[in-house]
Amino acid sequence: MARLQDKVTVVTGASSGIGRAIALAFAGEGAHVAVNYNRSEERAQDVVREIRGLSGQALAVQADIADPDAVAGLIETAVAEFGRIDVWVNNAGADILTGSGARLADRQKLSMLTDVDLKGTIQCCWAVADVMQRQGGGVIINMSWDQAVHGYRGTNPQMFSAVKAGIQAFSKSLAKTVAPSVRVNVLAPGWIATAFATEVMEQDYYAERLKEIPLKRFGTPEDVAGAAVFLASDESAYITGAVLNVGGGVV
Repeated sequence: MARLQDKVTVVTGASSGIGRAIALAFAGEGAHVAVNYNRSEERAQDVVREIRGLSGQALAVQADIADPDAVAGLIETAVAEFGRIDVWVNNAGADILTGSGARLADRQKLSMLTDVDLKGTIQCCWAVADVMQRQGGGVIINMSWDQAVHGYRGTNPQMFSAVKAGIQAFSKSLAKTVAPSVRVNVLAPGWIATAFATEVMEQDYYAERLKEIPLKRFGTPEDVAGAAVFLASDESAYITGAVLNVGGGVV
């Protein structure tokens, strides 16, 4: 039997990149998936079609996780469709590295990161933890950054570090609060071949980053998705409050 057979999963920010890979990996392991998106409905529907092509069950649900009312609506929709929520993956994050986000002033970037990544994660966790405790259990996976505590030079990394380290600290406290019925763990990806690395990063900068990675390659969204499957499955049944780096050994 697949490791997540019939587990109802919500993946926030699942229309592209790491979120998309997680949604597809979970579906491949038998999960029913609510594919959350904020603005990219077409891409979210593409993910749903891919999951259904794997004979899985899925639906796309719009919600801005920075809005507590939208989070409540996302939970209500998922429960109405599937009856429960077994796994929640807080993958959604503000994009300050590509497109219009990269051109924002630093204060605007910090506000977006705080609202979406930190406050959004906390709001989702509080809301879904209540649901999971009432139904008898569940798993929450939050997303950080492998260098959040280690530190990395630059203004953008300063902001990422502050927000992502906050997620780690919050998650450890939440794990102790909602145990034993709900497990809470953190994935901390490193250099992953998402849009920033493949479309924005200059070749010289890319080459310098490769030198820092002991495994001598950027990770893939699928590398992160495989770790998420592990943390969501019974294979990690005795793990909570942990941070799993998926960064090729940099940290």
